Amino acid sequence: MTGVMEDSVIFGEIATAGGRRFGRVTLNGPATLNALTLEMIDRMAPRFEAWAADPSVVGIVLDGAGEKAFCAGGDVAALYRAIRAEKPGDVPALAEAFFEREYRLDYRIHTFAKPVLCWGHGIVMGGGIGLLAGASHRVVTHRSRLAMPEIGIGLYPDVGGSWFLNRMPGRLGEFLALTGAPLNAADARFAGLADFTVPHEEKACVLEAIAGTDWSNGPDANAAQLSRLLAGFESPMAPEASPLRRHFDLIDQTIGHDTLAETVARLQALADHADPWLAAAASSIAKGSPTSLALAHEVLRRTRDMSLAEVFRLEYQLSVGCCTQHDFAEGVRALLIDKDRTPKWQPATLQGVTPALIAEHFKARYAGAHPLADLG
Repeated sequence: MTGVMEDSVIFGEIATAGGRRFGRVTLNGPATLNALTLEMIDRMAPRFEAWAADPSVVGIVLDGAGEKAFCAGGDVAALYRAIRAEKPGDVPALAEAFFEREYRLDYRIHTFAKPVLCWGHGIVMGGGIGLLAGASHRVVTHRSRLAMPEIGIGLYPDVGGSWFLNRMPGRLGEFLALTGAPLNAADARFAGLADFTVPHEEKACVLEAIAGTDWSNGPDANAAQLSRLLAGFESPMAPEASPLRRHFDLIDQTIGHDTLAETVARLQALADHADPWLAAAASSIAKGSPTSLALAHEVLRRTRDMSLAEVFRLEYQLSVGCCTQHDFAEGVRALLIDKDRTPKWQPATLQGVTPALIAEHFKARYAGAHPLADLG
């Protein structure tokens, strides 16, 4: 394999037995758990485009440097600084650029015509799940921990979360959106966020097997070949190792079909559940932004029948809108900047979240055509 380091991303190519190549992209910020920056996005996007157009490149491997994380999410600390540099209510230029280009890259991975193997080892959260979710071959390991914990920072599950959460079994998607509950490898498989469970220790062997395979010119044949290759390294977890599967019926009954306030009350009642995983998930609601709870619930409702491109367009509006309101900056401040973990949400209760406040978050804040109008 050849490679060249370009700051926070390493690009390489894997030469294979038949002369064709796999591209390789490695997020290279282990000190920040490979948090996704605009610079990283802007380096990756043109490389994906070049490999898409190159007939000698038959697939891509996407992974993260270090042993702790594939990607712990987007660089929200940079967004916080950009928000604080603006007048209250103004849209930071960084927010417009970051969300447009992040979602454009996520969409590119979802629709990429060649196999994309994403190695989701360790921590995979927020923007990391955005990269993982669209890959054709999503690998988790026994040390993978996935989550969409955005309610804790005054945001909501974006990066296509409105798409893949709505497509999970039963009402698991809304449960995860409202609680930010962490998932292990078995959970990720059950929820449809992963396709293969491979021990992390086998990663080098997987890459060697890719190099030793004679790949064809056909994307479908190569996708099937890659599936067979990964299946040969699988070490599945037992179904009972998934708390998400174990509590599926209870979660379905708890989320229900009624109002968000009634759903939240039932979820909070599970804080005393005997299973520590479920109790912790239920307890997290009380710590999250009430506005984020309402936004997560509303965006899932609005996007239920939308196409993937339409989802990303609506999420762009909502994410930019969050940057003009109070809770997102306050949540990042409390968690990552001052680290006091005592955010002062406004409003402080779900009852105080008005329809007008929710509508303000969804308002379009761009002139002319939508920045993602060309998707789809």
